[in-house]
Amino acid sequence: MNIMKMMEQARKMQSQIQAEMKVIREEAASGGGAVTVTLDGNKRMIAVKIAPEAIQDGDLEMLEDLILTATNEAARRIDQTLSSKLSGLTGGMPIPGLG
Repeated sequence: MNIMKMMEQARKMQSQIQAEMKVIREEAASGGGAVTVTLDGNKRMIAVKIAPEAIQDGDLEMLEDLILTATNEAARRIDQTLSSKLSGLTGGMPIPGLG
């Protein structure tokens, strides 16, 4: 296999990965659904929902923890989704950072 062909395959794979990342959405909740966070494939937050009862207590520290927990779980799901979808593109080779 020549180097030019390998580079072309790498470019195609990169394009496919970028296309996948644009459409992936992952949602995670914490506190029994009191907080729900949605991230895109680039791990940017695109939505956050906070149930009214989550702020009635006035416990801001708990609310911060719920947001953090939901965000981290959504990010973990993004990694898992990307790894699963892209393993077919790489022929099963692991993708650094998504293991």
